[in-house]
Amino acid sequence: MDVSLIDWSRAQFALTAMYHWVFVPLTLGLGLLMCIYSTYYYKTGDEKWKSTTRFWQKLFAINFAVGIATGLILEFEFGTNWSNYSYFVGDIFGAPLAIEGIVAFFIEATFFAVVFFGWDRVSKKFHLASTWIAVFGATLSAWWILVANSWMQYPVGMHFNPETARNEMNDFIAVAFSPVAVNKFLHTVLSCWVLGSAFVVGLSSWYLLKKKHIDFSIRSIKIAAIVGLTATVLTALTGHYSGQKVARHQPMKLAAMEGLYNGKNKADIVGFGVLKSDKVYNDGKDPFVFKVDVPIPGFLSFMSFDDFNSFVPGIQDIIDGYTLSDGTVYPSYEEKAAQGKLAQQALRNYRQAMKDNDEEAKIINKAVLDENIKYFGYGFFNSPEETIPPVALTFYTFHIMVALGLFFIAFFAIVWYLNKKGTLQKVKWLLWLGVISIPLAYITSQSGWIVAEVGRQPWSIQDVLPLSHSVSNIPVANVKTTFFIFLGIFTIFLIADIGIMINTIRKGPEAVDESKGY
Repeated sequence: MDVSLIDWSRAQFALTAMYHWVFVPLTLGLGLLMCIYSTYYYKTGDEKWKSTTRFWQKLFAINFAVGIATGLILEFEFGTNWSNYSYFVGDIFGAPLAIEGIVAFFIEATFFAVVFFGWDRVSKKFHLASTWIAVFGATLSAWWILVANSWMQYPVGMHFNPETARNEMNDFIAVAFSPVAVNKFLHTVLSCWVLGSAFVVGLSSWYLLKKKHIDFSIRSIKIAAIVGLTATVLTALTGHYSGQKVARHQPMKLAAMEGLYNGKNKADIVGFGVLKSDKVYNDGKDPFVFKVDVPIPGFLSFMSFDDFNSFVPGIQDIIDGYTLSDGTVYPSYEEKAAQGKLAQQALRNYRQAMKDNDEEAKIINKAVLDENIKYFGYGFFNSPEETIPPVALTFYTFHIMVALGLFFIAFFAIVWYLNKKGTLQKVKWLLWLGVISIPLAYITSQSGWIVAEVGRQPWSIQDVLPLSHSVSNIPVANVKTTFFIFLGIFTIFLIADIGIMINTIRKGPEAVDESKGY
């Protein structure tokens, strides 16, 4: 397979996913805040809460529409650029995507109209219920998308059918509610609430700096700071559980996240460090130019396995084979590759036996295939280096995400406290920090996705199918052309989105009572 075809296909999918992820987290984050503001309006009847709700609803709607457009293109790319992948596991991967389109999207689309066009046309109670249901539908949509993504990281609930040479689902519940999927959903949606809260606090801070819409801004921050603080703490907690899942099911990703080449008991977490660019996994050299560990001995071991003394494998251990502290033995790359090649040869023999109507050969080769299917994907590799993800990118984005996550815990706590005391308006540096927190929230969110997706390379499906054998066999020129077409279209979307939002922000919330600050 042409390497440039794989790289351009990856680049195109990454481009689409990253643009899509500009709009989605803000939609989910603003959605929850919009529901809370609307609930306050329903309970108090205060028109100011109605004005607050309607303002944030406008920004929610802009992102909602553009997010759908970019998301649809992502799903089509599975067919155009990743047809081998779609053939191999389409029966499994397609199910959550289909449910997302039929159920979740139907719910949000139906009640979306009531939310935006139902003001003063339906009862307050029905309007409030519609708002919560529409946001629930959007969140449910995220659930099924993340189920599909999680299955790629932790493939369960399936069996391989040699008759069709495809993986087929045999346990829907295992796919839909795998521990990886549940944790990824919670971690991702909570991070969206953090971003939405940072957006509301940041924009409200801008109004306060300009001495405009004072009451509206304080009112908005009052809720957003609490939601942001709560969501950030819970995001950190689910991030811990996510790290434990990665340690068990994707140890190579965890090793890349920490720049860990040689494993150890009582492993420390790197607080800050710079990696050497010429590091080779088995050269025995220190991978860091310099680094500063978090001053808690064995913290990485604890975060990975709830035990400060447990063994955390590094990249070389994973290639050479290792044994965890609980006695679980993991084979070396050579052993996995040998089993993978046996499985692939058995599949070829089985398929030939089908053509020859040789039932005995089918039974023999089916047994060999079943025995070695666990490492089927390793049979595609030619060297252990091919199984190592881009370490530097995974390491840096992981540490940026964690550092900014800690920043947001402190930021929301201080904003909430000063806003409660009524002194937030006087702290100009904090208001400016609030404005800056908007791009910081996006950097945090995008970094999280880079860690998740780059860290699992070279796999499209963990241990089952590498990217090199997932891509469509099409001319690379076609992929390059569509890459730049999508780049142009998405950039236009983004410019239009930002332009409409700036125009809406300039107009500000609807006036209710000038004497009360609007």
